[in-house]
Amino acid sequence: MDIPDISKIQVNNSNEGGSSETTNSSIEKIQQLLKTKDDTSRFVGLALLKSVLDNSPELQSEKEVIVSLWDSISPKFLDRLLRTGSHSGSEQKSSKDMLDLAIAVIHTFAVLLPDDAKQDTKLLGRIPRLAKAVLYSSKETTQVIIETLLTLVATPGGAKSFVDLDIDDWTPLIEIAPEHSHVLTIFIWAWERGPSNLEDEAARESMRTKIDQGIQSFVSSFIGTDATSLLEFISHILRNLNENLIPKNPKWLGAVTKLIRNLSTNRPTAASRSAYTNCAGALLLIYPESTPQLLFLDEKDSSKPFSYLFINLILVDLRATLPSLLGKLNDPEYPRISQRLTSALDILTAFIGHLISWMEELDNPKPNSKPSDSWLKMSPDLVLKLSSSIAETLSVTMEYLRDRWDASVAGARGLHPEARAGSAHTDFGSHKTLAWDVKDESAATDAFILSAIRAVALWVRDDDGDVLRKEGAGLMDMFMELYQSSGSDSSQPSGLDYRLPILAALEGVLRTSKGIEAFKSYEGWKILSGDMLRILDESSSSSALQEADVIRGTRIALVLQIVAENEGATPEDWMGVVTAVAAYDVPIVESGVRDQLLLDFQADVLRLVMTLLSNANPGMRRRYVHSAHAIRGIAEQLRGKVDGNSDTAKELEYVLSTLGE
Repeated sequence: MDIPDISKIQVNNSNEGGSSETTNSSIEKIQQLLKTKDDTSRFVGLALLKSVLDNSPELQSEKEVIVSLWDSISPKFLDRLLRTGSHSGSEQKSSKDMLDLAIAVIHTFAVLLPDDAKQDTKLLGRIPRLAKAVLYSSKETTQVIIETLLTLVATPGGAKSFVDLDIDDWTPLIEIAPEHSHVLTIFIWAWERGPSNLEDEAARESMRTKIDQGIQSFVSSFIGTDATSLLEFISHILRNLNENLIPKNPKWLGAVTKLIRNLSTNRPTAASRSAYTNCAGALLLIYPESTPQLLFLDEKDSSKPFSYLFINLILVDLRATLPSLLGKLNDPEYPRISQRLTSALDILTAFIGHLISWMEELDNPKPNSKPSDSWLKMSPDLVLKLSSSIAETLSVTMEYLRDRWDASVAGARGLHPEARAGSAHTDFGSHKTLAWDVKDESAATDAFILSAIRAVALWVRDDDGDVLRKEGAGLMDMFMELYQSSGSDSSQPSGLDYRLPILAALEGVLRTSKGIEAFKSYEGWKILSGDMLRILDESSSSSALQEADVIRGTRIALVLQIVAENEGATPEDWMGVVTAVAAYDVPIVESGVRDQLLLDFQADVLRLVMTLLSNANPGMRRRYVHSAHAIRGIAEQLRGKVDGNSDTAKELEYVLSTLGE
């Protein structure tokens, strides 16, 4: 193709002192050149077109003219320019001119065309060659390519066209991602918006494999860099991607955890601290079985194990940020800070869980195992220091939860929901009339609150110290209200399920007299027993009952058992549980995980009822004698369904013997 020098192509595109006829004449001339069969004339037409559009702002808003000009361009000619410009040859200067001009024209129309025209295959069909062209383009042209692809993948059709490409077509972009961070944005938009036909298992598997391979390629490209942008990218993908597309057992997990470890130990900046915290938190949530072994791995005989240093960094960040967080609730930066702290608490929760498992393993070692085989290699003095630091941080976290909850409910602890006013609308904006909280959402919908309660719950449940348990008792009003807001019958569901974390917290808090007193003050028995009886009733008639519901019912029974054993004489209003259980219709169960969980749940409920009857005064027991006989019959039915040597069978035997007395 004989290509003239672009710098010598000129056109009178200025309208100063001229008229619209001049512009129209130029447009007609350009369209004639574009419609010819001669490549040189077409090239001149494209160059003139680009010049006219760049220097005629009023023309850019005339959508019909823009569409007409786009229709005049041959897509095959554009592809030929892209293809020729993407191969070096003897005429390297002219080849680069072809590439630069084709990309500039496509970018211009990607911006100016109306939205419906952007969905046309004539524009979207250029995506594959644009992606490959970055290998041969100049730095300036590469930036234009990236901007063009960002514009195209922002549309549904563009995102779908991009994800439909082969992994080989993505490779050129992936290779330049370390120098051009917006490439990561292209993949975020495409992977989140582009996949279709997710109901088909084969399609899901194919897309999941491509995403897995894509992340692996990104990890390879970022080796040798600090990988801050990559870690933020992976964190965002794992948190926002359709759950059916998240890679399973990825091979890149080890490499990513190494990047996290390297970044966190090399004088991290604010941006890198946010990146490794968010990524580590996401990995621990998505891959809870394999990530801790990789992330908290310590070298043998190290004076300062990585896990110790890493968790200390997380704890310091939490303690430094939480005291001033309440004043930033309505700042634009709050979502970013909240996300980092949420991830930090998720990391802390995972570490606490594995620290507890490690200590239990030391106390009760498994056969043929050695302490040195454990993944956590930390000296006792470091464990004590870290435990003290964790307790201090969780105390600060509970102080923040108390302040945040008070701010969200009119600034008065325990104020009943019906006494709280709504928003006031003024000329200066909307605000809470009494309460003060995030302007767009309540505390109950903040994921930070859920992560904070999870971390607190795990520690107060398994740590024997009463100090934090008593502090947790001061959050009882918040626990009870959040528990109710998580139920399916809540008038204002939050979208977050607080129930299991709150039950875990109560297992620790209720070991103190202050916790028992607060539990009764905020109608804890009524709230939890009502949920437990609802699960029990649904288990006899509904096949839609989920395993999570049965597990929650078991945890409720345990919590209420703690309360009943500490109460002494059973109050009259608690005996409603006895009456309800006595009327329970035992379902037919078969072998299976769900049915075994259900049997365990039923046995725990019977154990609770037995405790209530045992602690009742003689007169009350006489009034409930018929209920006691019915409950004994239920226990006998269940005993015939379980293995005679199981813990459940022993529990049922204990219930029967006690009721018989």
